[in-house]
Amino acid sequence: MSTTTTAAAPANRAGGASTTRRERRRILLGTGVGNAIEWYDWNVYVVFAPFFAAQFFNSDNPVSALLATLAIFAVGFVMRPLGGFVFGWLADRHGRRLSMLLAISLAAVGSLMIGLSPTYASVGVVASVVLLLARLLQGVAHGGEIAASHTYITEAAPADRRGRWASVIYVSGMGAVLVATLLGATLTGVLSESELYAWGWRIPFIVGGLLGIVAVFLRTRLDETEAYTKVQAEEGSAGVRPSLFRGMWDNRASVVQVMGLTIGGTVFFYTWAIAAPAYAISVKGVDPSAALWAGVAATALLIVLLPFAGALSDRIGRRPNFLIFALGGAAVTFPLNRLIQDEAWQLLVAMSIALVLIAFVVSMMPAALAELFPTHVRASGFAVPYSLAVAITGGTAPYLQTWLSSRGQGDLFLGYTVALLLVTAVTVMLTPETKGKPLE
Repeated sequence: MSTTTTAAAPANRAGGASTTRRERRRILLGTGVGNAIEWYDWNVYVVFAPFFAAQFFNSDNPVSALLATLAIFAVGFVMRPLGGFVFGWLADRHGRRLSMLLAISLAAVGSLMIGLSPTYASVGVVASVVLLLARLLQGVAHGGEIAASHTYITEAAPADRRGRWASVIYVSGMGAVLVATLLGATLTGVLSESELYAWGWRIPFIVGGLLGIVAVFLRTRLDETEAYTKVQAEEGSAGVRPSLFRGMWDNRASVVQVMGLTIGGTVFFYTWAIAAPAYAISVKGVDPSAALWAGVAATALLIVLLPFAGALSDRIGRRPNFLIFALGGAAVTFPLNRLIQDEAWQLLVAMSIALVLIAFVVSMMPAALAELFPTHVRASGFAVPYSLAVAITGGTAPYLQTWLSSRGQGDLFLGYTVALLLVTAVTVMLTPETKGKPLE
C-alpha cells in the first residue's frame, strides 16, 4: 500500500468525515493498541527498576544501583527528539502509517533486548551497555510513536471530536501503565523475593516484545489519513515539496508554544502517574506490593476520566483544560507530597488527586499540539519540540526526585515542579485556541 501518492492510496482513507463506524473502530484500535505497547515497553522499566537495578549494576550499593538505572531511564529520553525528527520526517514525507509501523517494531526489539540481557554478575559492564543500548532504541521509537500516532489520530478524527478521539492515546497508554503496574503487583505476590530479583523481572519485558507483533499486524490494516493524502496530491501537482526545516521555522511560534505547554505537564505526569509507586517504595518505605496496588487503583481512575476530559475540551476549548491542570497542579504539589508517609493508602489518595488533574491535560494534548501546525509539517513540527521538552523535564524527573529526597532536599524538586507548571500556565495564555480548527 503506497502512502506517498493518491493514485496508490486506498479507496477508503482515514478521515472523520468519510469513514464508516467499522473503519473508525479500526483506526482507534490500531492506533491505541500500538501506542499501548510503546507505553508498556517504556514504563514497565520504571515499575520494575527497584527489582532489576542490581542485575545491571554493582549490587554492593542498592541505592547507587537504582540511581544508575534511573539515569539510564533519563538517557533514553535524550533520544526522543531524534526519534521525533526521524519518524516525524517519515510521517510527513512517506505517511503516518509507515512511521507508526516502524516505531512499534523498534520498541519491541528494545524490550526483548532488556528481557534477554545477561546480568552484571555474569558479564560485568557489558550488561550495563546492553541496557543502555536498549533504552536508546526505545527512546528513538517512543519519539517516533508520538510523531506518528498523535498526528494520525488528530487527522482521522471529526473536527468536533478531536479531543475525545485524542484521549485514546492516553487511555491506551495509561492502560499499558496499568497492566505494567498490575503485573508488578501480581509478580510480587506470587514470586518469592529471590525469584523476583533473580529472573521474575524479565517476564514483563519479554511479554512486551512479543505483543509488538500484534501491534504491527493491527497497524498494517490502517489506511493513510485523508489530510495527508490531500496534501501529498497538492504537492505532487505543484511539483514542490516544502522543506521540513523551513516549515518548522515558519511555525516557530508554535514550536515554542509546544515546549511551554509540555514542560509542566511532563514533570508532573512522570512524577505522579509513572514514578510515584517506585518512589514510595524506595524513598518512603511503603510496602512494595501495597504501593503497586495503590498505583493500579489510581491509574484505573485516570483511564475512566480521560474520555470525559477530552470531550470537555471539545466543548469548552483546549485552553481551559490546560489552565485547570497547570494552576491546580501548582496548588497541590506540596500538600500531596507531604501526604505520603509510609502507608499505601496515603499514596493512593495523593496519586488519585494528582491524576484527576492530569486527566484534564493529557486527554486532549495530542490534538491540541497537532492542531498548532499545518499538515505538511505537523508530525515533525510538534514531535521535535515536544520530545525535547519531555527529555529535559520528564526523563530527569524520577532521578531528580529520588536523588534530592535522598539528600533531604525534596522540597527543591517540588519547587521546580511548581515553577514549570506556572510556565505552562503563562504559555496557555499566549497560545491561540485551536478547538475545531480546520486542518490545513
